[in-house]
Amino acid sequence: MRVYGAFEPGPLAFVIIPVLLVGALGWGTLVAWRRSGVPEHSARRAAAISVGAACIWLAATWAAAASGILRQWERRPPPFAILILIIIALGAGMAYSRFGNRVATAIPLWVLVFVQAFRLPLELAMHGMYTRGIMPVQMTYTGLNFDIVTGAAAIPVAILCATRQGSRGVVAAWNVLGVILLINVVTVAILATPVFRYFGEQSLNVWVTYPPFVWLPAVMVLAAFAGHLLIFRALARQHEAESPPRSSTSYAR
Repeated sequence: MRVYGAFEPGPLAFVIIPVLLVGALGWGTLVAWRRSGVPEHSARRAAAISVGAACIWLAATWAAAASGILRQWERRPPPFAILILIIIALGAGMAYSRFGNRVATAIPLWVLVFVQAFRLPLELAMHGMYTRGIMPVQMTYTGLNFDIVTGAAAIPVAILCATRQGSRGVVAAWNVLGVILLINVVTVAILATPVFRYFGEQSLNVWVTYPPFVWLPAVMVLAAFAGHLLIFRALARQHEAESPPRSSTSYAR
């Protein structure tokens, strides 16, 4: 892989976006805990714990990439595969935990959708890494990655949701599309690793095992995955809240 500086304008996007996502996590935790009725100090403590845990994750994944552990492809299973499994577990755990329940209940749906707009500048930054010879073309929107659609569409969908001009069906359809496109790019990325070499030796996906690019899967894919699950939870809760209660006579038949 070509030489780069972690804090050059191009790679810097892979630092700024994760930091902003951690900030959004702290804000979301604070708002969710406040709206749950807990004392202010408890809400601030929960937000501090969320940000602290996220910072530990940032440091741990950066250190793993810097040490070269994630590039030990000959090991079985490869450490990078373990990282992917941890990301999936963390995303599902966040969405279906007490934290996820509070966030899905307290944070407006349009906000949850709008957060996913980070994928638009991310995809632009990824294309920049391809033009510099750092990333394989298959992982860009000129190749097989169409996740830029999710990020671009998140903005109008969020506006429609905020102004009540769009139905839950619009949000649900966008969310399903986002999940499909996320699965697609993750699949492409995995197939391009040295384990599979599906796209050939000239298109190996090893750049995400170096800092700061490791935060693409460790933070940004995690945020996208957990965000989609939270939106599904929020949609389900809204549906339950608006559904009329079943009459007791319906059970007497």
